[in-house]
Amino acid sequence: MTALAPILQGFFTDKLIRQRRAGPNTLAAYRDTWRLLLQFASHTTATAPSGLDLAQIDAGLVTAFLTHLETARGNTVATRNARLAAIHSLFRYAALRAPEHADQIARVLAIPPKRCDRAVVSFLTSTEIDALLAAPDRTTRLGRRDHALLLLACQTGLRVSELIALTRGDIHLDQHGAHVRCDGKGRKERATPLTRQTVAALRVWLAEHHGGPADPLFTTGAGRRLSRDAVAKLVRKHAASAAPTCPGIAAKNVSPHTLRHSAAMALLHAGVDTSVIALWLGHEDPSSTQAYLHADMSIKEKALARIQPPNNSPGRYRAPDTLLAFLDNL
Repeated sequence: MTALAPILQGFFTDKLIRQRRAGPNTLAAYRDTWRLLLQFASHTTATAPSGLDLAQIDAGLVTAFLTHLETARGNTVATRNARLAAIHSLFRYAALRAPEHADQIARVLAIPPKRCDRAVVSFLTSTEIDALLAAPDRTTRLGRRDHALLLLACQTGLRVSELIALTRGDIHLDQHGAHVRCDGKGRKERATPLTRQTVAALRVWLAEHHGGPADPLFTTGAGRRLSRDAVAKLVRKHAASAAPTCPGIAAKNVSPHTLRHSAAMALLHAGVDTSVIALWLGHEDPSSTQAYLHADMSIKEKALARIQPPNNSPGRYRAPDTLLAFLDNL
């Protein structure tokens, strides 16, 4: 067995699963990265993946792999950087277990991420949220389910993975201190308070959706847990239904993550500090919340209104002499 195989196995079983208790999405992202890299290295070196040695995964091969992702596979720069982060993570783990490869590991760790453009955060205004929440047909069972799900997402800002993982036992609708509990990114448990409107919608849904505390909160018509794709589909469906009465929604690509952004922007407009918004959303790094400040034009307009404009004159335009203009254009 080569040096790479036990390090790769230890990285996933010891570091990611046992030490970091990484979630399934993180494990899947790291797994896919290394599956692609091993396949690329196997093709490049004519060596079976199980026979690859750590020395063969050098900076040159990793750089060629990253280029392959962008050119052959058509990945974005953001995806390329995410793959590089997964590679860096394993090489930092390998540095303590294969010191004889210290120089090669250092060169791989020195590969920088690419700079890329960051899109402005897309979110729904309060009027657009109202139109979206009014779209489900609440005379039907699935309409009441969708209304409760959308309202919960817009008010709490839960990630779609957190929404579909909720159980009935995670919802606490006591008269004082109503909240939802979830296991967020990085296995961090957090509780988010619920408004009276959200509590009322959830009471209606739970009254007809029977089950035990461990049963899923939101299910399909057949009683199975909703998938990420199912949530994305219902969000798009109701956004399309709301578009005729609210043209602003039609101009936006509304996804489950848009509802998360909308919750953050609602808190920001209410004057909530960004550090509190970071706790509300479960951000590991509070600086992640700064993106909402950049997206909020109203905050910038208020700042502009406080600025004393410079006391100067714009001047007047004077047309050039027609004869000189003729000569200039020759």
